[in-house]
Amino acid sequence: MNKPLKIILLVLAALVLLVVGYLAYVLIDYHRLGDMDLEVDRQVLQPAETGREYHLLSYNIGFGAYEPDYGFFMDGGKSSWAKSKESVESDIQGAGELVASKDPDFALIQEVDLNSTRSYHVDEYSILKDTIPSYNTVFAQNYDSAFLFYPFTQPHGRSRSGLALFSKYPVTDSLRRSFPISTSFSKFFDLDRCYSISRVPVDNGKELVIFLLHMSAYGNSDAIREAQIRMLSADMEKEYEAGNYVLCGGDFNHDLKASEKDAENCESWAYPFPREELPEHFSFCLDNLSDSEKDALWDSARNADMEYVPGVTYTVTLDGFITSDNIECTEYENVNTGYSYSDHDPVYMKFKLLDE
Repeated sequence: MNKPLKIILLVLAALVLLVVGYLAYVLIDYHRLGDMDLEVDRQVLQPAETGREYHLLSYNIGFGAYEPDYGFFMDGGKSSWAKSKESVESDIQGAGELVASKDPDFALIQEVDLNSTRSYHVDEYSILKDTIPSYNTVFAQNYDSAFLFYPFTQPHGRSRSGLALFSKYPVTDSLRRSFPISTSFSKFFDLDRCYSISRVPVDNGKELVIFLLHMSAYGNSDAIREAQIRMLSADMEKEYEAGNYVLCGGDFNHDLKASEKDAENCESWAYPFPREELPEHFSFCLDNLSDSEKDALWDSARNADMEYVPGVTYTVTLDGFITSDNIECTEYENVNTGYSYSDHDPVYMKFKLLDE
């Protein structure tokens, strides 16, 4: 065998070993976090009250990467990391200051990285806690993925990310609930998903039960979406039947403005949320708005397949709140920042707990 052919065969053998080794690593490393009790960082102890008005904000901060000119590779863009460590720190700081400027009683924040390749291992949760002080806080890790060797020019790497609840009122306990996800081979490369269930005592002996979620995206199957909605609905209904106030918020990864008859006009990753799947006594807060008010709402998210170009980039409302009928929504707003710190903008509402 001549020398050039030997070199070619050795290179091919090395590539095969590399691929086999990587697949073995992914298979061995794969794990799901499962349901678990969450630690509550307690700073304030005053219980919630009926009758008074509360302010609530939900914000997917996009791990500090999605400035207006950023496109993410999983959405069709080019980038797999944030621009720099400094840009991550600046964007998380900016997002935190935006939340603080609204002075919410409760803030529900998604895509908060702890130690991820894509965000230069910045501890974003710590930055948020420093920027939004004097809150009780709960963190639910959403996923802990294996190192992704793609794109080859800038591998996405390992991701540790989750959901952060900030509350001016005591959280007696909190639970991480693991969403159903794919059970096929794609599960090794899919992101894990969860929601947290946190309990805030109310002065009338009931509890305000806050569900903080980030549902699956990227065109997952109908079966997975339906399973996630069924599980969430069952848990919310159980709390309502126990006499509690139930509030669910976050990134639903569904088009919350559209109805199912509009599905053909929606992107594959943003199907209309099937309202009929919600339990009795539950509804989306934005459904309390008139059609004209709903249409006039700023879309809470943009497609990250390209930089944000007003009037050109696809936008959609993925973020919002579901409440039980013993909660009154008194004000609702999708905050327009032009997607300054993330591919999402905050959703803000005011509400009251009804004393029946």
